[in-house]
Amino acid sequence: MSDYLDLLGLPFMQRAILAAVFTGLAAPAIGTYLVQRRMALMGDGIGHVAVTGVAIGLLTGASPTWTAVLVAIAGAIAIEVIRERGHANGDVALALLFYGGLAGGVLITGLANESGGRLNTYLFGSITTISVDDVLAVMVLAAVVVAICVGLAPQLFAVAQDQEFARVAGLNVRFYNLLVAVLAAVSVTVAMRTVGLLLVSALMVVPVATSQQLTRSFRTTLTAAMLLGTLASVGGLLLSAYLSAHARVAPGPTIVLLALAGFALAWPAGVLLRRRRRLRQPFPVVASAAHQTIDVHPHEHGDDCGHVAVPHGDHVDYVHDGHRHAAHGRHYDEH
Repeated sequence: MSDYLDLLGLPFMQRAILAAVFTGLAAPAIGTYLVQRRMALMGDGIGHVAVTGVAIGLLTGASPTWTAVLVAIAGAIAIEVIRERGHANGDVALALLFYGGLAGGVLITGLANESGGRLNTYLFGSITTISVDDVLAVMVLAAVVVAICVGLAPQLFAVAQDQEFARVAGLNVRFYNLLVAVLAAVSVTVAMRTVGLLLVSALMVVPVATSQQLTRSFRTTLTAAMLLGTLASVGGLLLSAYLSAHARVAPGPTIVLLALAGFALAWPAGVLLRRRRRLRQPFPVVASAAHQTIDVHPHEHGDDCGHVAVPHGDHVDYVHDGHRHAAHGRHYDEH
């Protein structure tokens, strides 16, 4: 244990923890809007395009992080423009960028005389080798993503939920759609050293899916997703560091698997919560429906009776033995 604590105090681990925190905040923040728009796989498409950006950086000697940002933004804008104008549907546009971006990245990496191992650090992540400059870039970019996602939450949610309503409300739908695409591209490049370009979409989507199991409002979902993403990123990093004393465990896959484990734990709880909400919902009002009455009931309902109480107009119904009823005078109304 002392060796493990000593490991956490080393500079490279401190840089990795900082990168994990900011990545865990930024990726689910923009992922919440992508899930709301039913474009959960957009991160994968942008991630494949960013491979070309990384390769261009390796070829030119520039920072692969910044060249990946520029190429990923261009690819994200192209996806949004193609989708909006209807020349091809979103799935086709994503598929074109999937294959073209990945193939172009591998080709350019070969032209740069770089080994496949160097490219793998971006494809599958290598957070423990992240430099000071890369950490600063991750912190700045992630802070921008989080600030916009939280600060413009009402507008971004309106556009993601119902674009026609957003237009009627006077919002510039095209601008906000492009903004979400650009933020997604930035988030992909922020996370590429943490979980890798091939796994980044998982960190953008899985914490959001987990949060949706337990929350109801959009703001609560957004906040919980960012918290869960941070816990998965930092927890996966620390777990991989601990396990590396016995085997070679990569942080990126560990982070993703920990996020998936969180979803697996939250899903049964979500099923129970949704069931309880359904039981508590008021009954639909049907004008022609008449109550059935019974004169004798073996149980007297009240605040401490242990049965679920459901508000229903000017009275309260109780769920009992698979049906709902309410005490009216000396008899019970059955529903």
